[in-house]
Amino acid sequence: MKRIVLSVCLLGAVHVFQGQKISLGKITDVASKGAKALTFTNEDAVKLSKESVEWMDKNNPVAGPKDPYTIRLNKLFGKHKSQDGLNLNYKVYKVKDINAFACADGSVRVFSSLMDIMTDDELLAVIGHEIGHVKNQDTKDAIKSAYLKAAALDAASSASSAVATLNDSQIGKMANAFMDASHSKKQESEADVYSYDFMKTNKYNVVAEYTAFKKLALLSEGSTQSGFQKMFNSHPDSEKRAQNIKKRAEKDGLWKDPGTVTLPTTKLTK
Repeated sequence: MKRIVLSVCLLGAVHVFQGQKISLGKITDVASKGAKALTFTNEDAVKLSKESVEWMDKNNPVAGPKDPYTIRLNKLFGKHKSQDGLNLNYKVYKVKDINAFACADGSVRVFSSLMDIMTDDELLAVIGHEIGHVKNQDTKDAIKSAYLKAAALDAASSASSAVATLNDSQIGKMANAFMDASHSKKQESEADVYSYDFMKTNKYNVVAEYTAFKKLALLSEGSTQSGFQKMFNSHPDSEKRAQNIKKRAEKDGLWKDPGTVTLPTTKLTK
């Protein structure tokens, strides 16, 4: 997860548009002088993640319980609300950006435009990847970095060794910084493996992880979805990672050639 399209946020005032880009605002990249002194626990990560997601839920269009996007997502992930020791909750943001993310508190958010181009099995693979980031505690690192950027507004907050209480404006900045964070290649690779094992263990089609990456590779070419900030930014080297999945599937005897992978011409969520 790296970057999505951002709308302008001035002094914490967020402008949300139905079916438009996700609203997260801009943030100045501030380094905390007290970062080394900060004691940051798993409980802190969960608390701050929950605050960030609650802020994003309030400031972006969330699909309702009877919305086709919500119905589809619940059908796919209803049995995965408790997964690998994690308590997960799922929602759909009805925005044009193509992405998905998961947080340390177990919140999983999927963007409607991603659901429009991914099959059910591909969505399982993509969200399995994001769950992997939570299980591997990669999201703890991301929310800590985001907190430091949001809290480093004065010497007192940046020098404290304890996690401070943030006001609404700071929470908004933290949410933005969290969404703007990127994982290391090692973290991305480990999340890929987690997703593959998730698919294999649950007897889903592991080849769907391959086709999902192939679609992200097509998006990276920039010709089909030129109006969007692509998810390939958050999942770099998509073609190479697709080939790694293919090798694993071949080794496990699970490979079935999907043929030429293309982006759908109509929305897959009806």
